[in-house]
Amino acid sequence: MYHEQTVSAIDRRIQDNQQIFEALAAGTSGAGADLYQVKLSGKALPQVDLRHATLIRADLSQTDLTGANFAGADLRGASLDRAILKDANLTGACLVRVDLSGTDLRGADLTDLKMQGVRYDRYTIFPDNFNYKSSGAIGPGARLNGAQLNTANLRYIDLQDANLLGAYLGGADLTGANLQGVRLSQSDLRRAFLTGACLRKAALNGANLAGADLRAADLTDVEFDRLESIAGADFSHALGVTDEMRSRLLSYPSAELETYNSFTRNTTRASLGLEGRG
Repeated sequence: MYHEQTVSAIDRRIQDNQQIFEALAAGTSGAGADLYQVKLSGKALPQVDLRHATLIRADLSQTDLTGANFAGADLRGASLDRAILKDANLTGACLVRVDLSGTDLRGADLTDLKMQGVRYDRYTIFPDNFNYKSSGAIGPGARLNGAQLNTANLRYIDLQDANLLGAYLGGADLTGANLQGVRLSQSDLRRAFLTGACLRKAALNGANLAGADLRAADLTDVEFDRLESIAGADFSHALGVTDEMRSRLLSYPSAELETYNSFTRNTTRASLGLEGRG
């Protein structure tokens, strides 16, 4: 039985994360509680009741939440990486911009779950028969054709073999991202940060790379015929840029090649000189 006093009634008086944990662990209901930015990382809270709770930017990483009830909870921006959510109820919960890297969701109820901007990786375990690749979540093999990801923070994300045809990634931070084999044809990558990203065998046909920062990116075997624009793109120190590839890039209009990258202050032509040799 849950205690009669609920976290909803005491959350405004309790500021200490340890006190909140002790109350929840003792069986106090957190239904409807305002637990904005609460830090419960690494705790054990199986069967905890957090229905309709506000958990915006909460730190629940590595927390044991087996069988927890998050129905209707607001988890926007929360950290759930490596959390255990086996058999949890997430019906109607809002997981916008949540990190699910390494999270165990076996047996969880994800009915009507809102997953915009959710990150997962190859270690995330989803429930059987849940089509996570088409859920709108971002990770390996995701189907994100036409996705609106402008200015998204995707640093070091693993998107290997994902479909991003016609996706909007203008200004997105993809620093160090794994984009190997990703299909980015017709995508908008204007002013995107791709520094150190792995783009091996990626398809960029028809993509717009105007102002993109590709310094030290791995472009081995990239397909980028008929790029919409490379005006201001910086290819300095990019790997895998063959002489044939460089020649094709240098065949673009002079106006594009002489455009400065607004961040690096390098022209595209200069970045394809000795600095651009991989």
